[in-house]
Amino acid sequence: MSIAASRVLVVGGGIGGMSSAIVLRRLGIAVDVVELDREWRVYGAGITITGPTLRAFKALGIYDSVMADAYVGHGIQICSVAGEPIRVVATPTPVGSDVAGSGGIMRPVLHRILSASTLESGAQVRLGLGIEALDQHDDRVTATFTDGRQATYDAVIGADGLFSRTRELIFPDAPRPEYVGQFIWRVTVPRDPAIERRHFFLGGPVKVGLNPVSRDEMYMFVLEGAPAKVKIEDDVLVPRLKALLAPYGGAVGRVRDSLDERFQIIARPLEAFLLPSPWYSGRVMLVGDAAHPTTPQLASGAGMAVEDALVLGAEMEGAASVPEAFAAMMARRHDRCRMVVENSLEIGRRERTGAPPESQTEILERSLAILAQPI
Repeated sequence: MSIAASRVLVVGGGIGGMSSAIVLRRLGIAVDVVELDREWRVYGAGITITGPTLRAFKALGIYDSVMADAYVGHGIQICSVAGEPIRVVATPTPVGSDVAGSGGIMRPVLHRILSASTLESGAQVRLGLGIEALDQHDDRVTATFTDGRQATYDAVIGADGLFSRTRELIFPDAPRPEYVGQFIWRVTVPRDPAIERRHFFLGGPVKVGLNPVSRDEMYMFVLEGAPAKVKIEDDVLVPRLKALLAPYGGAVGRVRDSLDERFQIIARPLEAFLLPSPWYSGRVMLVGDAAHPTTPQLASGAGMAVEDALVLGAEMEGAASVPEAFAAMMARRHDRCRMVVENSLEIGRRERTGAPPESQTEILERSLAILAQPI
């Protein structure tokens, strides 16, 4: 068995970066991880985890830890604005795995699980540090860090998110993230006993979702069409979210009526773009949101990042060179990730234009069937 690299730099300590570090360490590769946040914090409410994401977690070795703290189930309950059930969208069991079809987890909990696994893997994590420059040679990459120091690696993995510095360095003319015409609102609340799987409330002025993230908690997301990207001040978060939810009944109405300043409400604009192929240059490869940032309609951003790491490891093992491994990874990942980005954006377009619920769920079901296939 040959390994294409013996020392790798991972830029970014998020889901894609930590997953890449864990996988590469399994191969015996020395891994340095640099993360700009000195506290290695993560923000946000819950995230949805699809069946394919759970399959990826299992391959990564964190499935049992996730299962202990997450909430998993099967299917997506489609409801009316009044909260009445319409039908259940199946969430296929991923091919080659016996994991659940969907679930949810608190983002800080997932970060805790991944960061513990990253440190246990033996990866060297350096916080409060980023990259200033990457100088590529035929057989190595010299990284200049934000503290002025330099180090040389066989390969660099850019996992530094939507506004990736790595992408900026290797593809200075790449497209920039673009506002897609929607804001997403998120808030974590006590779990309503009636919510035992993911719920979508369709047909109203906004799209609302409820998803359990633990035995006692669930998170609500609201997708609001908005013509411009503007700052929403903290003092208007509660009244504005309540106004958006005014037409809704059932569990959504109960959440709305409970909202006050005790709850941490997060509202942010959705931005995405499709980076042209390839997502690597020489010995530097982009993964996760640095390569294929998507909107949340297919709940697959985290899963795609972990899958990137798994495929990266598979191709680095046995490849004759880093560029060969990267080319093989690109061949396996491009169409799948492009589908996620394009179909997520299309669902968002249908949401903004008030398309019938069945039009929104049609593309969702088609996408879930594709994602259930092997990576």
